[in-house]
Amino acid sequence: MRRILLPSATEINKPSQLSQSTVSSYRHKSLSRWAVIVLSLTMSLSACAGNDQSTHTLENLNNNSEFTKVEFTEVPLDQDAGFDDELFDPFDESPSESQVEEYDPLEPVNSAIFEFNYQFDKYLLKPAAQVYNFFIPPNVQQSVVNVFQNARFVPRFINNLFQAKFRGAGIEMSRFLINSTIGVGGLFDPAKIMFDLDTPLEDLGQTLGNYGVPPGPYLVVPFYGPFTLRDGFGYIGDTFLDPFNWLVLPIIEIADAPRLVQHDPTINYARLGMTAAENINLRSLNLESFQGVEEGTLDLYGAIRNGYLQKRQRAIEE
Repeated sequence: MRRILLPSATEINKPSQLSQSTVSSYRHKSLSRWAVIVLSLTMSLSACAGNDQSTHTLENLNNNSEFTKVEFTEVPLDQDAGFDDELFDPFDESPSESQVEEYDPLEPVNSAIFEFNYQFDKYLLKPAAQVYNFFIPPNVQQSVVNVFQNARFVPRFINNLFQAKFRGAGIEMSRFLINSTIGVGGLFDPAKIMFDLDTPLEDLGQTLGNYGVPPGPYLVVPFYGPFTLRDGFGYIGDTFLDPFNWLVLPIIEIADAPRLVQHDPTINYARLGMTAAENINLRSLNLESFQGVEEGTLDLYGAIRNGYLQKRQRAIEE
């Protein structure tokens, strides 16, 4: 019988196995590389509403809610290879898992923004999601997720090509065509249900990591959640790779460029409403997953950071 136990506070805070000189060298190199563009990221993030990346606060909190569980599972010896895929423990320091350095030079600022996001969720987003959940059935909520994901397939398709994942690009294109037709504009997902077409979601942050760009410092952005500097620039890039942001509800006006909506105030209100609806719908789908997370985690900020960095590293290595 194999046991996965939540480590003690001292184990969580145990220093990395990297030598101090190695860590120091890495930090100086990474900081010098990214310092020039930190301000640019901070100013640019305000233009990114409406992009469907996996770096949202709610998604990462949901992804990390399992970290506080203590599970005892009987696993036959011939199934050990698949065990780690079923249960991801961000505190596991076994030699088989690659260690990710938590480079967080802005931790005091990040912690304050994290607390702001947490209170925003507690007193505004969660109550709104509870009301929404009372009136909207779960299957309708899932259809809303499907529509947003289907409409934003272009950045995922392009990033598969950037990474030479041609099979993944083909699956993304096939999913879009099938779900846009048989799936009634993406309301349903027959590509997965009927044809077993599924592939990991690729983004520009993963593409940059695949080409060796270091993650840079860890950042927490108001209303958005955790990023690394690399993933922040990837998020902005994916926003501009999405034709929806140019042809339907453009984020930047380009002279003589065709667009579905012409009236600028209408565009702003539509984007705001779309972003609010998407986040409330997502929060509603995950109401039960968040119950008791904050009470059961000694260091919620540290757990979210650790889980996010390892999750992104795994996505790059896939």
